[in-house]
Amino acid sequence: MNKLILLIGGLLLSQSAYAEGISGADTAWIMTATALVLFMTLPGLSLFYGGLVRSKNVLSVLMQCFTIACVMSLLWLLVGYSLAFGDGGSLNAFIGGLDNVLLAQIGEDTESGTIPESVFALFQMTFAVITPALIVGGFAERMRFSAVVLFSSAWLILVYAPICHWVWGGGWLSDLGVMDFAGGIVVHITAGVAALVAAMVLGNRKGFPNQAMPPHNMTLSIMGAGMLWVGWFGFNGGSALAANGDAGMAMLVTHISAAAGACTWMLLERINHGKASALGAVTGMVAGLGTITPASGFVGPGGGLIIGLSAGFVCYYATGYIKRTLKIDDSLDVFPVHGVGGILGTLLTGVFASNALGVFSGQEDIVIGAQVSTQAIGIVSSIVYTAVVTFGILKVTDALVGNRVDEEDEMQGLDLVSHDERGYDI
Repeated sequence: MNKLILLIGGLLLSQSAYAEGISGADTAWIMTATALVLFMTLPGLSLFYGGLVRSKNVLSVLMQCFTIACVMSLLWLLVGYSLAFGDGGSLNAFIGGLDNVLLAQIGEDTESGTIPESVFALFQMTFAVITPALIVGGFAERMRFSAVVLFSSAWLILVYAPICHWVWGGGWLSDLGVMDFAGGIVVHITAGVAALVAAMVLGNRKGFPNQAMPPHNMTLSIMGAGMLWVGWFGFNGGSALAANGDAGMAMLVTHISAAAGACTWMLLERINHGKASALGAVTGMVAGLGTITPASGFVGPGGGLIIGLSAGFVCYYATGYIKRTLKIDDSLDVFPVHGVGGILGTLLTGVFASNALGVFSGQEDIVIGAQVSTQAIGIVSSIVYTAVVTFGILKVTDALVGNRVDEEDEMQGLDLVSHDERGYDI
């Protein structure tokens, strides 16, 4: 009998200790989510963007995404993680410190909540990879490869890491109460604004807007878009940092919003042009995914539906306005899809996160007006900071290596000019 009591007591103690430390279930889920987020960039975003450009530039876009994944990972190891999530001391409101350079002080047993800190750092590394990769769509088909690498590297350190710290690392926006579950501000607004600034600084592609520049391979783009959709479950669901109800709800509303965004975009194309296009379907899907991102862990299914429908409508007209009215050559529509989607989703988070909206209720006990105001502060501050610093980085890279290829090289295509290779041997 005594042995039985001791056995039961030992089991209870071990379970209690386990509960207070690292959770195997949470760790397994975040490791899976990490793989899904990397899958979004390699191969998802790469194929999505690769199919959207002209055939003479497909390899250059794939190479840019692949290289960004490599270089940003090393920069995250070196200093990015420390600046984003380290303790910045007296400057902690704005930037982290350097205690975790080269991931110092992170070992196998180091914890971050209920998961190893190594897993948390790797999960966040995949976010640091995909965000600069998204910007590629803004300057596709006309930026030097060396300039892309230099720009992306500086941008990660000077823009992404500080804003990530503001929102997720214990900085001033976190203290203010800004809600951004998976990166509406940190990822989509920053990438969208940076892409718009880059497009304006580099100027339009030769022939834009008078010359048609249709996607060369929609099959590749649809394949990549499908990978993005699947990978986004890790992006949003993983941001719960646990295998729990928040993760499950985040995945559910992510799927609903993606479907609603795609359907809305197709319907608008049908109304305005008589036919729904494959390009419109996948663009609407991405708009729905980007817009639900900041809200994903805070809203319910009804709110997810409204956010997805709003994303399809607002981003559809934003895309036309940027290209046809303003005539800004954001090559692959990064700002109207990700930037506008991130802004819209961050604002709507302040509405549909509320638990007082009946069937459209979310999970949070908030005052809608006050929370929307707080969200707006996060939006405006991140836009201004991103735009100013991005502009400065582009001016420096232009002085160092020259941002844009010359006209002859642009006509020939970046595959041959930058890499002495062809995407297709034809």
